[in-house]
Parts: sequence; structure tokens; C-alpha cells
Amino acid sequence: MPTVSFAFRSAPARVLVVLSLSLTLMAAPFSVHAQAAAQASVQDGVTVKVTPKAVGADNARWQFAIVLDTHSSDLSDDLMTTATLITADGREIKPVAWTGAAPGGHHREGLLEFAMTAPWPSAIALKLLRPGEAAPRVFRWQF
Repeated sequence: MPTVSFAFRSAPARVLVVLSLSLTLMAAPFSVHAQAAAQASVQDGVTVKVTPKAVGADNARWQFAIVLDTHSSDLSDDLMTTATLITADGREIKPVAWTGAAPGGHHREGLLEFAMTAPWPSAIALKLLRPGEAAPRVFRWQF
């Protein structure tokens, strides 16, 4: 995240620090969970990458970018029925929307959305059940 600071020869150092800190905070996202990192899983020749896009107390709809990639099989996943978001307090939330590529092909990507309500979780797990795989793929984030 870029920080902008201005050097004024006559300004006290304390003013410069406050100005620099203020500009940094203004540029920072307001969501507590905005810095959640992307995760990837490779299994049976299929790579699944999940990136949280809009998660946190200031978002009623939590969004995750999903990328599925393979060279060996057809990606027939119906993420609206096979995905579940699990909160630290045990709530299981099904997706409300998928905006992206339809089932089929060797490369799919899109945005998976969940309606989140308070209390905001301290941790989540996104569970994806894939056709033909014995165990679900689970992606976890702690806030």
C-alpha cells in the first residue's frame, strides 16, 4: 500500500509523522478481513484457487474469486450446490450467486457470493465438494 508523505522544512517531525500516518490510514481498506490471502489446492490434476475479494463486517455479501484449471478432465462442478462456507461458530452458509463460466471445459473462473450476517466470524472455511474426489477441498482463513 503506497504511503505519501510531504516534507516541509519548517514543520516539526511530529506533524510529518501524523500526516504520513493519516494518509496511510485513509488509503487502507475499511474491511478488517480485506487482506485475506489467496489459497490454492492441486489434486487429481485439477488446480483450484480461491481468493477472498469482499469479506468483512462492512460487506453483507462475501465474495470469493474461484479459478479451476486442468488439462485432464472436464470441470463440471456446480459450485452453487457443492460449495459451503463454514463459520467458526458452526454456521453453514450456501452460496447465493455464481457469476462466471458455466460447467464444462478445462478452465473456469468466476465470483462466488455468500450472504453473511452478524455475528461476523473470527474464522471461516470454504468447503468445495468436487465430482469424483473422495474428500472436499477446504480453504481456511482466520481473522
